[in-house]
Amino acid sequence: MSKQVRVRFAPSPTGALHIGGVRTALFNYLFAKKNNGIFYLRVEDTDQTRFVPGAEAYIMEALEWLGISPDETVGKNEKFGPYRQSERKELYQTYADQLINSGWAYYAFDTPEALKNLRNEQEAEGKTFIYNHTIREKLDTSLVISAEEVTKRIANGEHYVIRFKTPVDETLHLKDIIRGDVKFETSLLDDKVLFKSDGMPTYHLANIVDDHLMETSHVIRGEEWLPSMPLHILLYRAFGWDAPEFAHLPLILKPNGKGKLSKRDGEIGGFPVFPLDWKELKGFKGDGYLPDALINFLSMIGWNDGTEKEYFSLQELVEAFDLSRVHKAGARFDIEKAKSVNHHYLSNKSDSFLAEVFEPVLASKGIKISKDLNEKIMSLVKERLVLTTNIWDLTDFFFQAPTSYDEKASKNWKEETPALMQELISTLEYIDGFDSANIEAIVKDWLTKNEIGMGKVMQPFRLSLVGALKGPHLFDIVEIIGKEETISRIQKAISTL
Repeated sequence: MSKQVRVRFAPSPTGALHIGGVRTALFNYLFAKKNNGIFYLRVEDTDQTRFVPGAEAYIMEALEWLGISPDETVGKNEKFGPYRQSERKELYQTYADQLINSGWAYYAFDTPEALKNLRNEQEAEGKTFIYNHTIREKLDTSLVISAEEVTKRIANGEHYVIRFKTPVDETLHLKDIIRGDVKFETSLLDDKVLFKSDGMPTYHLANIVDDHLMETSHVIRGEEWLPSMPLHILLYRAFGWDAPEFAHLPLILKPNGKGKLSKRDGEIGGFPVFPLDWKELKGFKGDGYLPDALINFLSMIGWNDGTEKEYFSLQELVEAFDLSRVHKAGARFDIEKAKSVNHHYLSNKSDSFLAEVFEPVLASKGIKISKDLNEKIMSLVKERLVLTTNIWDLTDFFFQAPTSYDEKASKNWKEETPALMQELISTLEYIDGFDSANIEAIVKDWLTKNEIGMGKVMQPFRLSLVGALKGPHLFDIVEIIGKEETISRIQKAISTL
């Protein structure tokens, strides 16, 4: 690559950042870092009617949490600032005028009512309405009215838009890094609106102007923008600029593989589709996912490095990433895979890290324990952790006696069980060194000498302490809750069961 790699993520602040947008940001970040380039974020807020307060801050916070913050953005290294399109308003008028003067664009004064009527007429005849070369010279445009009339109508404050004058009868052979050669017939394209009389550009004009002025080398974006590629390439031609290279990422599909993943799918399926919580909707962070796990999971939706390797650190992803390994076809969103990846990351975290995560949960329940004890408990449950929000469910029995007993597990409580549990209590009462290994050795010795089957005691013993047949090594639980609490719970089980 001859010039410096500069790629961008350009979201609109219209709400929470969808997980598809996060993956787009991630792939741009990885590509930039792999090529010693710059990853910048531009806020595309030209459509003020859809602006949502707090959305921009949410996007920034989400990328920071994920560890993929941009090198340049609003308020940070604004080499080509401003990085908020609404603050670049004056620029776009100049470039719109340039297209008018060069014959690549024209004024259109058609009213919404006139266009609606024309669309209805076309549809009544079984035709599809397209505002293009077939009708543009029959409508209320600067292509058919005099320059003087145009100037007068604009001066009178008449509503207008500036439309791109798409070339006729040309086949565009374009190159996409992921999809290879793609072909478009210009006669089938419509004349897109580039600029409105309120002084604001549409996405198409602002996007091209900013990508050029900000020296964007590669445009890596979602597949839904592929139909816009011919217009954008033609705009570069109209301005006499070199176009960046394009790469259109595959869609993230619904869990059933049918259609694009949406916010509604998350609501129905009960899984997050946003990185952070947004209003009443849970994000991956709030649901108990780690940022490095989410990064790893997203990287594998539509990309792989060609090996069987499943788990990558962010730096490993940077080193392995290549756009040529991105798939063309859409990739299915699998929440169970996301949980599996998160489980892997949690089980490999240090006990001290998990203890810090658990501390606020304990505090919310008014529980105070030492750092050492917290870490010990984490060491016992981490292999079972899927989400950080599961920690309390996996540890509650360390802090409170069961109030009920699993019905299925209670079937292990036989007629002879109370007597055996009473003998177990007598055995526990005389143990001095109340540590896991010593307790286990003494209890097993008692069982062996009295020829008592392990299952007859161990399952009721666990049920007494936990309320179910779950949890880490039984004698580790006994050591942590202590002799007095252990005996108390067994006595309660005897009286209850």
